[in-house]
Amino acid sequence: MVAGKAPQVHGSGPAFDLAGGTLTIDLGALAGNWRALAALCAPARVASVVKADAYGLGIEHAVPALAEAGCTDFFVATIPEGVAAREVAGEARIFVLSARVTPETAHTLRAHRLIPVLNTTGDIACWESEGWSGGAQLPAALHVDTGMNRLGVTHEEAAFFAQENALTRAIHVPLLISHLACADEPGHAMNARQLESFQRVAGLFPHSDSSLSNSAGIGLGAEFRRALVRAGIVLYGAPPVAALDGVVRPVATARARVLQLRRARSGEIVGYGGAARLQRDSLLAVTGAGYADGLLRAASGAGVDQRVGGTPGAQGWIAGHRVPVIGRISMDLTIFDVTDLPAGSVGEGDLIELFGNNVPVEAFARAAGTIPYEVLTSIGQRYHREYLRGEA
Repeated sequence: MVAGKAPQVHGSGPAFDLAGGTLTIDLGALAGNWRALAALCAPARVASVVKADAYGLGIEHAVPALAEAGCTDFFVATIPEGVAAREVAGEARIFVLSARVTPETAHTLRAHRLIPVLNTTGDIACWESEGWSGGAQLPAALHVDTGMNRLGVTHEEAAFFAQENALTRAIHVPLLISHLACADEPGHAMNARQLESFQRVAGLFPHSDSSLSNSAGIGLGAEFRRALVRAGIVLYGAPPVAALDGVVRPVATARARVLQLRRARSGEIVGYGGAARLQRDSLLAVTGAGYADGLLRAASGAGVDQRVGGTPGAQGWIAGHRVPVIGRISMDLTIFDVTDLPAGSVGEGDLIELFGNNVPVEAFARAAGTIPYEVLTSIGQRYHREYLRGEA
């Protein structure tokens, strides 16, 4: 176990006793997930997407665990993330997805051996100039938009660059990438259209590997996996499509500490706005984590309008039982109804699982009307973090 982020105060007990909640990150499970995906996707290689602080779980811990498992390619969103990854990534390749290449950023990219993903003709021109001025052919990935209308050069711009670069050889292009817009809907016609478009562009770069699939795209089959897949949310134990169910297991477990058990009478209200009114005499567990810790307010048991379709609020897990959130989640506190638990099965100081092995993060996300990506990347810094090492 690696020391977490909460401070250890000598003489006052373990650090986790000082925090309102705990976040356990199983690095063995993370490594095991990468190996499982590598076996599934072979002969395609699996790159690890570690942007947004490794989806909120700590890039400084995730990258070494993945590198030890055999991962040699990483993707980040920003240059500062790339710098942080380089400190712990050894000689692995690190691609920066959203690097805006300028003379200033080019210097940082080169200094830290980061590979920019070129998204615009301006990026291309600046990276070419950087290579010429330094007398070296610099590596870069080229991002081609195949229909998502987000980042990336057009097919025509890619064709012009391929022709020009064949003559000047100013840039070494080890990788061509695009991004699927609808991969989490396997039957969506957009998937086939983007694949066809990407195949046409890839033909212009016969000496470059290609990468089209994100986590959901892995489930579309071998044709979409190309030479390299970019595993993001699935790596952290939340398969985005049914085809990947059972392939990976949860990496993160968040728990909130019970600060107070209180009895309340039928007819009384619970929480802000009186949004919940008790229909029976109840036992309530007030826990020390709230939306400042990533427990999205939309997952409240009542009194929020962000949730659609009448989805019930979130449920926690303790002593072998699911327990519902009651009332509104507030900044620092969340209240659970533990009335139906066996007598004595929950006490002050106990921990209620918010998501993890017993409450999938997908279930918490559904309760909040969102996706696991947002849940994990919204995790706050007040949890006591503990990192578990070992084989999956």
